[in-house]
Amino acid sequence: MKIARIPAANAKFEITDVEIPEPGPGQVRVKVHACGVCHSDSITVMGAMGNSFPRAPGHEVAGVVDTVGEGVTTWRPGDRVGVGWFGGCDFTCEPCRRGDFISCENGQVPGIAYDGGYAEYMVAPAEALARIPDDLSDVEAGPLLCAGITTFNALRESVARPGDLVAILGVGGLGHLGIQYAAKMGMEVVAIARGADKEPLAKELGAHHYVDSKASDVAAELKKLGGAKVVLATVTAPDAMTPALGGLKPRGQLVVVGVSPDPIQVPPLAIIPGSTSVQGHASGTSQDSEDTLRFSALTGVRPMIETVPLADVQAAYDKMMSGAARFRMVLTMD
Repeated sequence: MKIARIPAANAKFEITDVEIPEPGPGQVRVKVHACGVCHSDSITVMGAMGNSFPRAPGHEVAGVVDTVGEGVTTWRPGDRVGVGWFGGCDFTCEPCRRGDFISCENGQVPGIAYDGGYAEYMVAPAEALARIPDDLSDVEAGPLLCAGITTFNALRESVARPGDLVAILGVGGLGHLGIQYAAKMGMEVVAIARGADKEPLAKELGAHHYVDSKASDVAAELKKLGGAKVVLATVTAPDAMTPALGGLKPRGQLVVVGVSPDPIQVPPLAIIPGSTSVQGHASGTSQDSEDTLRFSALTGVRPMIETVPLADVQAAYDKMMSGAARFRMVLTMD
């Protein structure tokens, strides 16, 4: 089979032929049809979470079950499945024993703990698989297994409820899905981005209001609308998050899903008077992925994608990292 791997930290991709892997006990082999290219794949490229090399990234995987290992009874060959950021857990650590599997102390991530979906076949633990509804294509499902579940799960686990004012900070790979999910959940949606050029798209995606953060005071604009119950920060620039704190309603939340190593500036005076909070949110389990996929199929939420064959993996990765992608790159194995 063909696989696109990083041979060493910060190296370029190499496409090579290797033997098709065999699943061990409790594992499933997936024939990959499509795999999203996510900004978090850079963690694998850099070796930032200690992965070994060579390693194939990819945690937005859509395909079918090819064969199952010993003891696997949940999945059968031919089942349409996906694998997201949640790539398995140990079931024995304290978070797992409390049912918080995404917080597993020994949790696995595809493309980091083992080769991910930048390949024609991959092997994953059975608990990492999510069922894909027939109404979603493989290339649509892939990005929903990371960008989708991250925004969907963050919104539904936040303090916001239908009818509440919710702001989506950023109209990019995560934000364009967050706007759709918030609107489909019955929330009043404010899209916030730099510049006026993104307003037409934000409104098309379901936003009721648009705030140009370059031309307006974000907090003041949110206050004019009554204050946001939740601001979902999908951007990776922490300095863009702080101004939104002043636009929260009492006991509102700034929910952070945009990953950055840089600190967020949170003055105590910005959160104490209204008892507001800053909350980080991990993506979710394979069951959360199934919920995301089903909700998307039922309500018409879809990622905006550009498909690229596996042979052009380096170009797809570079385009995503440069910010030129609009909005999600997806590799296909055809």
